[in-house]
Amino acid sequence: MHTRTLVQAILLFVVSAAIPAVVFAGPAQKATTHFKAIAAGHVGQIMRGDAPKARFHWVGGSLDGAYAGKAAIRRVWTKFAKANTPLKVNIARREVSANPKGATVTANVVFQGKSANKVRYVLLYRDGRIVNDVWQIDPKLAMKAD
Repeated sequence: MHTRTLVQAILLFVVSAAIPAVVFAGPAQKATTHFKAIAAGHVGQIMRGDAPKARFHWVGGSLDGAYAGKAAIRRVWTKFAKANTPLKVNIARREVSANPKGATVTANVVFQGKSANKVRYVLLYRDGRIVNDVWQIDPKLAMKAD
């Protein structure tokens, strides 16, 4: 009986080690992964965190508008990625607010390429998925380390 329990524990450890850490990541880590995917132009990875009926608000700049649903959001990210990436990303002042119903991550994010995209970013998660994504262009963005 003891040997069987030990084998089960080892098997559980091996299986859990094989599952990507992002599956178990909290909202702060998911947001960081999201920002890095944007900078890299990996549209599939950007979209991976979105809920089926996600909404995306781009405030300011050439892509200004409100987008509903994964297909519309994918088109925006594809257009952005083709025109801008790869970029360097700098994340500061990231804050997480959470309760059992969901979590909100806010951060000052600079996506640096030929020019700097200074963004006040807000992500709203429910059931671990992004349901609302706000990209607010902010030319006067203050950057302080996390």
